[in-house]
Amino acid sequence: MDVFIAAVSGYVLGSIPFGLIASKLRGGVDLRDYGSGKTGFTNSLRVLGFKHSLPVFLGDFAKGLAAALLPLLYTDDPWARAAGGLAAVIGHVWPVFAGFRGGRGVLTGGAVLIALSPLATLAVLPISGLILYRWRFMSLMSICAAALAGVSFAVFAALDLHPWAFMVAAVFGGALIIILHHDNIGRLRAGTERKVGQRIETSPAGVP
Repeated sequence: MDVFIAAVSGYVLGSIPFGLIASKLRGGVDLRDYGSGKTGFTNSLRVLGFKHSLPVFLGDFAKGLAAALLPLLYTDDPWARAAGGLAAVIGHVWPVFAGFRGGRGVLTGGAVLIALSPLATLAVLPISGLILYRWRFMSLMSICAAALAGVSFAVFAALDLHPWAFMVAAVFGGALIIILHHDNIGRLRAGTERKVGQRIETSPAGVP
């Protein structure tokens, strides 16, 4: 029952579409009509700019943390925390409050991993940061980070530094994120993927 409660609450939290809310408040438009068509921080940054996408960053990050930490209020079962975190990523991707059209779950997933195992997540950051610095593709960094997280969490679980439940959440969440980047992978191979800092060619009305 604890796992079920964590999963449901995690999904509900993940379904809060902060990117869509921000775009509606800013220009009265649907963020999904522009850029990549996603509601996550990366697309909001390209469409709305940093100032107006900062709440999206904070909101998407906070819901991942909350989903993985709230189960601690009523259980010490690591599977409940893993289920809550993974459900938050699923909710972000297929949000019930936004017609099941959301983002790719990278930021929310990263927050979940930090909440579950800070050290295992920290081990992924240097390589991920180097990839972003060298090639400036947020999608490439996200794909590599998702794969590396699975490896890191498996190593930490094998060393008995955290429960295997956390590894399961990292592997399944990472696999989902990689699959959801299939279109980015195609653009990376074609050389047409946007780099960090590139705004979309056409902005919504009312958004500079």
